[in-house]
Amino acid sequence: MNPYAVSIAITLAVILVAITLIGVGWRNRVKRQGGIPEPYPNFEDTETHRFEGMYVATTAGEDWLERIAAHRLGIRSNAELVLGERGVHFMRSGAPDVHIPYQALTRLNRAAGMAGKFVEKDGLLVVGWSKDGVEFDTGFRARYHAENSRIYQLLASHLDDAAEQETN
Repeated sequence: MNPYAVSIAITLAVILVAITLIGVGWRNRVKRQGGIPEPYPNFEDTETHRFEGMYVATTAGEDWLERIAAHRLGIRSNAELVLGERGVHFMRSGAPDVHIPYQALTRLNRAAGMAGKFVEKDGLLVVGWSKDGVEFDTGFRARYHAENSRIYQLLASHLDDAAEQETN
């Protein structure tokens, strides 16, 4: 018998147990979050701007460590942020798209991190929105850092108090 066979078997068993526990934990999180409303359905919109980047996650409003697993909102993926005349659209690769009408936006922030993704100061754009009385924060990281200010300005134009939020 190979002298490393026992070590390899133990290592594989530990990895298998860890993956199983992660899956069970995610499944239980989805069950706990069963009362969270489904995201807004896709709606007709005319594209005005498009930006490449990463959809970081959707979390509970202002609790950036409480990732929303329900409706696959917590899945990090490459995405395009599409701004239209009527709303914001996160066009995600490998996960359902997220659509938010402008009237649902509640706040806009820049942050250094959320839900396990931490970057430089103000490297993430966090869009606050609500549906059926539940508050959400969705994080987006533009592929090109120079675009963050432009995205922020475009989104802020749809919020009455965005200028005040930027100074806080």
